[in-house]
Order: sequence, then C-alpha cells, then structure tokens
Amino acid sequence: MIGLGAVGVVTGAKVQRGVNRALGPVSSGISGIVPAAGGFRFYTVTGSVKRIEPADYHLTVRGLVNHPRDFSFVELQTALPQTRMTDTFHCVTGWSVPKVAWVGVALPDLLDAVGVGAGARGVKFTSFDGEYTESLTLEQARRRDVIVATGMLGGPVSHDHGGPVRMYVNPMYGYKSTKWLSGIELVDKVRPGYWETRGYDVDGWVGHSNGYTS
Repeated sequence: MIGLGAVGVVTGAKVQRGVNRALGPVSSGISGIVPAAGGFRFYTVTGSVKRIEPADYHLTVRGLVNHPRDFSFVELQTALPQTRMTDTFHCVTGWSVPKVAWVGVALPDLLDAVGVGAGARGVKFTSFDGEYTESLTLEQARRRDVIVATGMLGGPVSHDHGGPVRMYVNPMYGYKSTKWLSGIELVDKVRPGYWETRGYDVDGWVGHSNGYTS
C-alpha cells in the first residue's frame, strides 16, 4: 500500500505538470488544478477556499436593485421557482463534461424577486474565495439558461465544484460560471472579471470565443 501510494503521488505530480503545460498562458493565475472523477477538473485562483456549510450560507444581492436582500440556502431552494437543466459543461481550456444535470434558481427569477433598479446594465458576481469576480450584461443575465445552482449531478454542489452555491452560465465557457458564489450586484455597466483582466474575452460564448485574446 505504501508503494502504491508513492506511485500515485509521483503519477499525480506528472499529471499535474502535464495539465499546467497544456494550459499554457491560460494557466496564469491558477493556484490549483486537480483532475477529478467524471471528467471535471477543479480550478482555484487562491490555492484554497474555506468551506461553508449550507446552513451557514447566505447570498447577498445588492447594487441597483429595488429590494436589496440576503437569501439563505433554504430560501434559494424553497422561496423561489426551481429550474432544472441538463447540458454539456465546457471549459475554455478544452475539456468538457456531457449531460451535467443542474438545479437551482434561474437568474431572471432572482432578479425579479429583488427588482432591477433604474440604470442597471450589468450583473457582477463575487466569490467567497475573496478574489474571483465575473460579470454578465443584464440581457445575458435574463436568459433562462443562467442559473444560481444549488444542486448538480443529482446531489448538492460539492465544495470542490464550487458549492454550496455557484453560478451556471449554460451558453458560455466555465470561467463565466462563478464558483463559491457569495454576492450578486446590479451595476451600471459590465465590469471585467478576474480572467477578463488577464486577457479572456468578456463574452465567453461557447464556440464563438477562445476565452483568451492576448
């Protein structure tokens, strides 16, 4: 068992280095890349992210809204309409996972619950990792295939997958789907997120964007 463990550590290190080389410039700023079961890879930009249990979770919705509000995990599951969808998850680094089932609140339903204020043109998302941000135009945020996800793959969103709550922006590459979601803010214009400030396309449409323009 000790021998097998040692082999696993060496092999894992080689795989890690291979992934980093394959990513090339896109890996700049990524602190953790872990190959995972089911085709997913887990990415962080901070190296580690604190765990928050569903019972302790709150999503803040602020900015240009008529009714600023905090949503508990239970409220996200029970106080708002639930949306389910199954589709392929695409990462801009070239891998994808087919038939991923998601459940959560369609972002348009959440926006309707707080009321979009005058002058709002964009939506900013923040992560409780303390670093990651993303954004969508208000028009993009109104799509029914953009959801605040509380479940995936028939169960809760695991911590490594960005749980207990994360975004799932179906028509765009994975970097647009903020993990470890802590806040949503309505803003007067779209503000480039973590990866956009490092060269990624602001509009990360699958099939129409390479996600890295510099």
